[in-house]
Amino acid sequence: MSNFWSAVVRGLTPYVPGEQPKVANLVKLNTNENPYGPSPKVIEALQTELKDTLRLYPDPNGERLKKAVGEYYSVQPDQVFVGNGSDEVLAHTFLGLLKHELPLFFPDITYSFYPVYCGLYGIIYKTVPVSESFEIKIEDYHQPNGGIIFPNPNAPTGRVLPLAAIASLLERNRDSVVVVDEAYVDFGGESAIALVDRYPQLLVIQTLSKSRSLAGLRVGFAVGHPELIEALERVKNSFNSYPLGRLAICGAVAAIEDRAYFDQTCRMIIRTREDLARNLRNFGFEVLPSAANFVFVRHPERDAAELAMALREKSIIVRHFKQDRIDQYLRITVGTDDQCAVLCKALEQILGIKR
Repeated sequence: MSNFWSAVVRGLTPYVPGEQPKVANLVKLNTNENPYGPSPKVIEALQTELKDTLRLYPDPNGERLKKAVGEYYSVQPDQVFVGNGSDEVLAHTFLGLLKHELPLFFPDITYSFYPVYCGLYGIIYKTVPVSESFEIKIEDYHQPNGGIIFPNPNAPTGRVLPLAAIASLLERNRDSVVVVDEAYVDFGGESAIALVDRYPQLLVIQTLSKSRSLAGLRVGFAVGHPELIEALERVKNSFNSYPLGRLAICGAVAAIEDRAYFDQTCRMIIRTREDLARNLRNFGFEVLPSAANFVFVRHPERDAAELAMALREKSIIVRHFKQDRIDQYLRITVGTDDQCAVLCKALEQILGIKR
């Protein structure tokens, strides 16, 4: 049947998502899902929305959600774009704002969906090496480009750039769009949304999948100058004019409005992350500084793939990347305290650590 494929499809190398195994009693630490459920107010809102109106199309513009995001970040609704998870928002961004004659720049170690979008949309790109310690070096982006995109904190490393560094980049890069992908920013970073009114070339993208525990609802958004948002709306309305369903909109609004629950769960994850990092260092691991809900680690004496397999045999799944420069690292999602305790006990056994 591949004879019927288009030339575009033949040339694609699709993104490979983290494994979602259907195994009982699994400690799943491989896809950076929040270990805590969504706000009880989200559940209540979803139950209220389950009524006869589901037969009707949702608001194609998601105005309630745009208003909620705008109020949370002190921006106007026309500065907000919403979509099915940040991946869809990113897809529209690549097509609407990052496809130009000059190459798009992004780090060589980063979210592996970026080159997939480039392949899908025929975007030329250039990867910019991170440092030996996996830090994004802003000065390396000070050259002509068709756009810049990077996660902050970066994925899969967890390393974060301060807001001053992003502002410095924006000062030097006025002629193309700079996209900051903030999927993990709530676990230790500072959002660049604070800069959007000063820099019309800045677009900030976030997701409700991580810090607000809504990975299963698929909601993301972008904040930027109204002209950038209009470009995304034009792409969206040429592709899918009803991106978010009624349940997604009402659940997302409830999650954003419940600030107390959001703050509480983020604090819990940050505390657990620091405890986990300390324990892993005690086991001999090198642990990169992380501002995300995961840690990126390597053991100088043990092969990463073998460690991942040994953990799997104990019903614990972590993420191992085979990419150059990071093939000896494991990305471990921060779970609950109990899940991290199970992980640490398993690693003690695998590494032969006696207490």
